[in-house]
Amino acid sequence: MSFDNDFELVKKFIAGDESAFNEIVKKYQKRIYWHARQMLGDHLDADEVTQEVLIVLYNKLKTFNFKSSLFTWIYRIVTTRSLNHIKRNQLKKLVPYENASDSELVDKRDIIEDIANKEKMEQLNKILQKIPPKQRQIFIMRNFEQLSYEEISKITGKSVGGLKANYFHALKKVLEYINEKK
Repeated sequence: MSFDNDFELVKKFIAGDESAFNEIVKKYQKRIYWHARQMLGDHLDADEVTQEVLIVLYNKLKTFNFKSSLFTWIYRIVTTRSLNHIKRNQLKKLVPYENASDSELVDKRDIIEDIANKEKMEQLNKILQKIPPKQRQIFIMRNFEQLSYEEISKITGKSVGGLKANYFHALKKVLEYINEKK
């Protein structure tokens, strides 16, 4: 669907068509989950954040201002909710979810499906949990979501230069952790 179709769905929902919201959920639910999962590193936490985001979407969709794409707006919500979840659970150690059943992993995004070696993915998840949340966010958006710096800037409200610096530091830390394992 294009942005125009997303905008039409939002307009239909605002006009009272509940089925339009269902279409938005069908289109974005998996992307919401996988972004939260990469941010949080845990299936249950990502599931919780996904549910929070869907509730926020339902309650706040009428305030959507049509100045950005719906995807960008949703991504901001997912990112904010994920970072808030991390802050709420700072005392707990976040451990990547390692026991996902095959049925939970069948629908994972294309980039993750391309990673053939499960051990490498688990190692990367563990490493991502060691870097600061804001650096993790930029790393995930660039590598897993394949977003441009400009798109990330719109989502996060940060400057492109700042994002590049955060990405550089995140990449440096990830590479350092990988080299430690060798």
